[in-house]
Order: sequence, then structure tokens, then C-alpha cells
Amino acid sequence: MGLVAVGSSLGGTILPITANNLIPRVGFKWTMRIFGFILLTTLGMSNLLLKRRLPPKKVAGGLLNLAAFKSAPYSVYCASAFVTFLGIYTGEFNRSLLCSRLILIPTVLTYVGVSATDIGISSDFAFYFIAIANASSLFGRYVAGNLCDKLVVLGAMNVMIPFTVSAGIVTYAWPFAQTKSSLIAITVIYGFASGSYVSLLSNPIMEMGETGDVGRRIGMFMSILAIGALAGPPISGAIGTATGDFKAVGYYAGTAVLVGVGLMSITRHLILKRMFGKI
Repeated sequence: MGLVAVGSSLGGTILPITANNLIPRVGFKWTMRIFGFILLTTLGMSNLLLKRRLPPKKVAGGLLNLAAFKSAPYSVYCASAFVTFLGIYTGEFNRSLLCSRLILIPTVLTYVGVSATDIGISSDFAFYFIAIANASSLFGRYVAGNLCDKLVVLGAMNVMIPFTVSAGIVTYAWPFAQTKSSLIAITVIYGFASGSYVSLLSNPIMEMGETGDVGRRIGMFMSILAIGALAGPPISGAIGTATGDFKAVGYYAGTAVLVGVGLMSITRHLILKRMFGKI
């Protein structure tokens, strides 16, 4: 899973830089069309070449399995992801910096470019904070996946918890960074930590029910966290508008991430029933 997740970080590193160079040359519309053709080609090839490892199973209930929510660990873990994504992923229009482009990125990186220009960093360099974060996220995703594979005593949740705590703490610290080097450090750490969380997000669900139903459980889980990711932008934007301050946005996002970690820890306890163990 970690290796597969590396692909999105690689794209997240290359595409912002590509967009920044294409828009002045071919315009916004054709830049989006070019990206659409790239995605159509790569995703189309993936879907055509993909083969099932196991034959499909017939399961009752259609697309949803609402009975899965009778499992306390599964329900709490869904709540954990929803709350975490209220803070860890959000997006907004930043016309002055991103030339009216809508980009879905972590909360810290939504505003770090703006805060960078406020302390004297050029807007041309500030734009590359997104690419820097995605590049560090690439390593975070790969390392997290390797930790699960190499250190089999850990498990996905045991790896995710400390990294996600780090992302929350860095979110609190970000508004207080006043130099170029400190903003770069925060961007790198945040990208690495949040990438580790995202790459292993669906793994614990394997332990929360029958293998034949794992697809529906993951699908419902992803739908719930998507609501959190969708709700994050207006909440974050409203806080920023009301306070006119990056600190309040950082407090909101950092708190959401850490509350999500707390719920994840409760999920871990519900499954293990003890302090130590693989999960």
C-alpha cells in the first residue's frame, strides 16, 4: 500500500510545477485538458491491465453493509478518519498566490505559501511549498509501508499514530514560523508525517471483519472521510476570515488531527484490549 501511495505523491510533486509553467503558455483551460488527458491515459491503462487475485464473491446487501457499524472498532475508526480529515486536508482559492487555481492540499500547505509571502518570501518560491510537501510525503508513504512490512510486530495503526501526532503538532507550530528555513522544515516534516498516515489509512480495516466484505467496508469508510475532507475547506476559510489570523486556522486544524488520533487510539484499544500488540 505504501508503494502504491507513492504514486500520488510523485504526481503531487510534478503536477503543481507543471501547472505553474503551462498556464502562462497555454492558459488555464488547456492546462486542465492536458492533465485530463494524462489522467485518462494512466488510469485507463491501469484499469485495463488490472487483474483480480481472487475470484469475486457474492455478498448480500448490495453496495452498503450497514451492519458493519455495529462493530465498535469500525465505527470509531470511521469517526477518527472523518475528524482527522477535517484538519489534515482542506483547500481554498488563493487568487494572489495560485492564479485562481483550486488545489486540494493539507491545511498547513493551504496557507503556508500565503504566510511565506507575509514574511518576505517571494511568491515564485512560495508556490513550490506544495511540491516540497508532496516530495517529502513520497518518502513518508514509502517508509511507513516498509515499517509495516519489515517490522511485522508493529502493524499499520501503531505506525500511523506517532506520525499523525507529529502532523498535528507541526500544524500548531506552523503559524509561528517566521523564517524561510523554518517554513521549509515545517513543510517537509508535515508532508512526511501526513503521507505516512494517508498511505496506511485503509489497512486496519482488514482486521475489522471478514475478508470477503473488506471492499464494502473500505468503500463506506472512504465515503465518510471524504465528507470530512469536503467540510474542512469552508470551516477553515470561515475561521481565517473571521479572525484574520493564521494562528486560529492552525489551532483548528491541529486540534482536529489530534482528536482524530485520540479516536484512533480508542479503536486500537477496542481491538487489542491491552496496551501493547500488533494492529
